Parts: sequence; C-alpha cells; structure tokens
Amino acid sequence: MDLPVDEWKSYVSQKWSLLPKSIQVTISTAETLSEIFRHSSLLLEPEDEMFLQNLSRGYLVEKDPSAPLFYREEGNKKFQRKDYRGAAALYSKGISHSRPHTADISLCYANRSAALFHLGQHEMCLKDIMRAQMHGYPETLQPKMLLRKAECLVTLGRPQEASQTISDLERSFAAKPTLAAAQFQILQRNLCRLKMKAQEKENLTETFPAGLTKALEDMDLKEENGQIPNAASSVSLRTDPLKGRYLVATKDIPPGELLVKEDAFVSVLHPGEMPPLRLPESKWDTRVTNGDLYCHRCLEHTLAPVPCDGCSYAKYCSQDCLQRAWDLYHSVECALGGLLLTLGVFCHIALRSALLARFEDASKVVRKLCGETRNKDSFSPESEAQAQTLTCDLGGEREKRDNPREPPIPGCDLNGKYESNYNAVFHLLPHTENQSPEHRFLCALSVSALCRQLEAASCCKPPAAGPPVPGSGPAVCGAAMLKHMLQLQCNAQAVTAIQHTGSEENSVTNSKQVRLATGLFPVVSLLNHSCSPNTSVSFVSTVATIRASQEIRKGQEILHCYGPHRSRMGAAERRQRLRSQYFFDCSCAACREEERAAAGPRWEAFCCESCGALLQGDDELICGSTSCTEPVSRDHLISRLQDLQQQVGMARKLLGKGKPERAIQLLLGCRRDAQSFLSGEHSLVGEMEDDLAQAYAASGDWPKSAAHLQKSLRAVEARHGPTSVEVGHELFKLAQLFFNGFAVPEALNTIQKAEEVLTVHYGPGNDEIQELRKMKSCLLDLPPIPAEPSVQDPKVFFQQLTTLP
Repeated sequence: MDLPVDEWKSYVSQKWSLLPKSIQVTISTAETLSEIFRHSSLLLEPEDEMFLQNLSRGYLVEKDPSAPLFYREEGNKKFQRKDYRGAAALYSKGISHSRPHTADISLCYANRSAALFHLGQHEMCLKDIMRAQMHGYPETLQPKMLLRKAECLVTLGRPQEASQTISDLERSFAAKPTLAAAQFQILQRNLCRLKMKAQEKENLTETFPAGLTKALEDMDLKEENGQIPNAASSVSLRTDPLKGRYLVATKDIPPGELLVKEDAFVSVLHPGEMPPLRLPESKWDTRVTNGDLYCHRCLEHTLAPVPCDGCSYAKYCSQDCLQRAWDLYHSVECALGGLLLTLGVFCHIALRSALLARFEDASKVVRKLCGETRNKDSFSPESEAQAQTLTCDLGGEREKRDNPREPPIPGCDLNGKYESNYNAVFHLLPHTENQSPEHRFLCALSVSALCRQLEAASCCKPPAAGPPVPGSGPAVCGAAMLKHMLQLQCNAQAVTAIQHTGSEENSVTNSKQVRLATGLFPVVSLLNHSCSPNTSVSFVSTVATIRASQEIRKGQEILHCYGPHRSRMGAAERRQRLRSQYFFDCSCAACREEERAAAGPRWEAFCCESCGALLQGDDELICGSTSCTEPVSRDHLISRLQDLQQQVGMARKLLGKGKPERAIQLLLGCRRDAQSFLSGEHSLVGEMEDDLAQAYAASGDWPKSAAHLQKSLRAVEARHGPTSVEVGHELFKLAQLFFNGFAVPEALNTIQKAEEVLTVHYGPGNDEIQELRKMKSCLLDLPPIPAEPSVQDPKVFFQQLTTLP
C-alpha cells in the first residue's frame, strides 16, 4: 500500500481522462512542482473529497466503545485454548479501542497481563498490572491479579517486593474479606507457596545479571566519517554527471566491515498484507497485522503495545515512544488515520517529512521550491556538478579553497558535510520528468486532499510558536509534500526484519524476511545499484546497517541492490523492473556477464531426460550432446513444471496439517519426476529437498532430515553464492538438525560456518548468531558419552537440551 488504494487510483484516473486536453497539457508541461500542485489543487472538487472520505471511513481507526467487550471475549476464547500469544493480541485490540480510566481498559490490561504471564513475559506482565490499577481495576477482582504480581516478582528475583505485595494482600483480606470460603482457602495456599519461594530467594546470594537483553555488539562505526557522519571513514562521497552521487572505498575493506549505520529520517509502519476490513458486515477485525505487533514509532516488536489515547490505530512499545511520536507528528496525524491509510504509505511519509522539517532550519531549503524554473529536477548532478568539478571528493582541499561557501555536492551543508537531515532529504531526486503526467496528477491530487484536511484543522497556519510545517503556507507545504511523494518512487527503502516461522513445538525454525515499514535514509540513498552488490543491508529497529558482503578494494564503488538481484530473476526481467521504477538501464557487471553468456540462469534450467545435460534454446530446446538430437517444446516443459509445483503445494498442505508421512511419500514421488527434466540446481529441486527436511524433522528422523537439507543447501549455494545470507539461514537450520540429532562434530562444524556467514551480513548481535552460540556452549559442556548405553536414551536426553536457557 505504498500508493493510494485502487478505488482512489481508478477514480483519479477517470478524472484525468475526462479533463479537457488543454488542462492536461498545462499540468503535463508545468515547469515546477509548485505549478503542478497549484493546478491540480484547483481541480479538487467537493465531490472528490466526499468520495475520498467515504473510502476513509471504512478503516476502523477511531475508538469504538462497543469493541473492547468483543475483543476481550474473543481473547478469552484463545486464552482457554492456551493460545496465549493470540489472546494477548486480541486483548491489545480491546485496549486500543478503550478510553482511558474506564472499566474496559482496566479489564483488558488485566487479561493481557495473564496472557503475558503464561508467555513468560514477567516484566511486561508487571507493567500491565500497574496499568490496570492505574485505570481503576475493580477492587473485587484485585486478589488474583496481585497474586500474579507477586509470582512475577519472585520469578524476577525481587523477593522483598514480592513479600511486600503478599503482606499488602493479606492485610487487605483481613480488613475487607471479599472472597467465598473455598476461594479464600485456595488463595491462602497460593500465598503460603509464594511466601516460601520469596524466602528461598532472599536466602540466595543475588547474582542476577545487570541486563537480560542481548547486547548489540559491533553496531557502532569504528571511526566516523568527517563528511558523512553516518558512514565509516573508509568511504568517500563523489559525484559525476552520469552516476550522480555515489560512495567509493578509500581503502581495502574486508567482508563484514560496517560501512553505514543510519537511523531513518522518517519511517512509516506498513499496514501489513491484510489492511483493515472495509466490509459493513465485518465491523471488527480479529486478524493480527504488523500494526498490532510493532511499535508505530521505533518498529520494535512488542506483545504489549500502548495505544494512542485519541485513535485505535497507532500503538507503541512504551509510553515514552507514544509521547515522542505525539510531540513530533502524531498530534497532527491522529485525526487523519483513515485518510492516510487510504492515500497510502508514500503520502503518509510525505506528510511526516514535512512535519519533521519544522524541527530544523528548513525554511531556506523549502523556499527553493518557489524558485524552480524548470520541470526537470533542480538539484540533479547535471545541473550543479557541471558548474564545479565533474568528479569531486568531499575531503578535497581544492574545493574548499576555491568555493568555500558553496557545498560541492547537493545535499551537503556549507561546510561540505552530508548529514541525515531534511536538507539531504530535500535534495533526493524526484525524477519528475520521468514520471507520467497521470501519476504526477494522482500524487498532486492526493496531497491536495490531505492539505485541505490540514487547513481545516489549522495545521498549516503558523501559530505563535512557529510553523508546524515548513514554508509560508499550504501552497509551499503542498509542493514540498508532492516532491517527497515523487522522491519515494526511487528513494524509498523497505525496512525489513527476519521472522521465524513454525509452531512453538517445532525444534527447527524457518526464517523469512518480511517488510515492516517504508523509510527515507539519505545516506543509504547515495548507494548506486548492482544486480550483484558488494554490500548487505539489515535493520535493527529503524536503523539501517550496511556491511561489506565481500572484499571491496580501494577506489571501488560501494554498491547496493535495489531489489532485482541476479539470484532471483534473469537479466531481462531485472532491467525491465529497474527501468520502470528507477528510470535507468542497468549495465552492472552481472548484467554484462549474462549478456555475454546468452543463457538463462541455472536455477531455471531444464535438463535432457536422456543424458541430464542442460537444454538450450528458445521455444524449442535441444541438448548439447550429439547423441541427443530430439528437440523438446518449452511450453511442454513449463506445463510439467506447473504440474510438479502443484503437487509440491499439496505436500506442503499435508505437512501443515500434521501429516508428515503422507507428505514425504508425495515429495519423494515429485523428486523422482523432477530428476527427469529439471537441472539439479533448479530452485524447485532445492525447495523440495528443504520440504523433505522439514517433513523428516517433524517425524523426528534427524539424520534423514539433515541429509535432505544438505542437498537443499547445495542448491542455495549454487543460486545465491557460498557466502550469501540465504546460505547463512540454511546453515542455521542445518545446525539445529545436527544439534537435535546428537551429531556433535557435524553440529559444531556447521555452527562455525553459519556464524561466520551470518556475522558478515548482520554483525555478531543477530538473534540467530546468539542461538548458535548457545548451542555451541551446550555442546562443549556435554559430558562424554559412556561406552555402555545408559538408562536414558541419548537422543531423548539431547532433545531435552533444545530448550536453551
């Protein structure tokens, strides 16, 4: 949902097609963004706004007083089925719809504290208990919740606070008994048990660690760059008329070195794969999306979000994040939630960028909008860099002497420093001339509708304390927001996270990369694209980290992948995607190499049924062997491939339903069929081996599972390379299998390989790396296996170790 919803896009498209040709030409040939915005804004009619408002009303972003009871009851159903994570998410939805200091919010917080307690989240549980009390939790229901509080305090090693809570509870009962005799007896027994546990804790020497959260090792730049504060000293910023701005290595850089660490100037949480329901019969949505699980400001994962007091959509990991978001931008956005969801993430980022600009001295920057004289980007490398040296290094002394007052590169300040601020964001290229007039009209009309709402709420009128948005009024505000919305086509960065999949009972976890948000990172945007980059990007909260994924020589350009990667699609498809979104024809080393090879990727290749050699050709494929001359139709092979994919899909469904034996039988048949016409490195062959590994793991057959995963690993290596992050994740799974199967030497060897690969891409603070280290520690601490079999089966004993401390 980067762009507006389909209904609004279709509506605006029709409006554009019905405009007189003269008006279309006026907008299409407008020389400045200010003119595009002004002309489009004049065309926004009341019926357009009404249509947009009707679309926005479908998003349930306001607080509904009848919703908390519904969500609490639905949460109770999951709680009774011991789905505590699902229950916590539904209680959170109830909290988000509750008004402060009401019975609804106190009951939802109390119920969520119970779910968190069962999930072992004792600190969060205590916070929710405190919140329930703060919002007026009924006194008659306090005993059970206070017992839970005491239990948490004992577990967390805070016996004195636990004892005090128990004493307070006993005094409360003595003064005002509120329970029946049977309930009172149960309570008394629990109090006695907790007293004993608290006393035991007091008698122990307290050696609790200072912090239980993992440290983010090696997450700081070793030596900060003087001209690019968010980059390492080993990189330098340059520009030329063809490449634009780009980064190069100033020395030889080893794999894994941290090159850029940048917090997003602005980021907006993606609403998820399933946006809020907009059907009249579906008043409340029980689906859980990213918006329910991640902080809307810092993107931290949380099981216990704190909601905005004014809307039901925005949720935060803490009261501190809530207050910061409110002060920075949410006080304006709160009443616009439905409209922003309708207009899409790009429009939301454009607004938030303008709101954040008010905290910087951005007035001079924004005034440049009013001085634009051409429709072409005013700050392109061609227009500014030609007035200076065509290729210049920010550290050069000559530029400082010759032109001390003008920055040598767009986006830098007068001292030549390129910082992650609004000035740098403003100078990101919108590529206005490359985007279609219809698309520019869609963006301009969307921004115009948003500005009308801001005007109605007096958000664009300068108060005594200063303007909440940059510029002198709605016109400049709208032009700035339009520029940001157009910039995002080429400069938006998807903020991702690694999510682990599989049931909690499964001792082998899969991982996948999911998109959490879209953000603007001015320094990251300096990197040019390569279909086979020499860097790897990852995210911790809203912070992007870029590491060298291979050795980078001094003077070599530092390259990032914009999405189309050589290991995921062929050169023709990559070029088409890059041309349509980023407006350039890729000529990177990977594309040139594939041009010379004139053959498709091996992970899409078919093989000869007779001799196994790769088939070549277009519509008719032939084998290179002289003994095999019979051509094969590509359409026939594709049809076989589709049938095979359908069978593999059926096997995955069986595996998901807990029927691994039947899944194995079907997958083995698919495997035999695949060997007759697919290359051994074909992506589907690797996927089948991975599926077989999962099926055998579900059956507890660790050796067979590991054998199939090793074959999957070979396919992943062939496609992505032996040091790729994809190989790292496969090695992590293989290490788990060896660990569970009591194959100690193989496990230790695989752990070392996985740790080496993943450290290059993520640094040593990654969750998987921490898990690998726990496994290694556990293996190294194991006693030697006795010569005679013990009473306990070693495999059973070893499987018990999979629940690591």
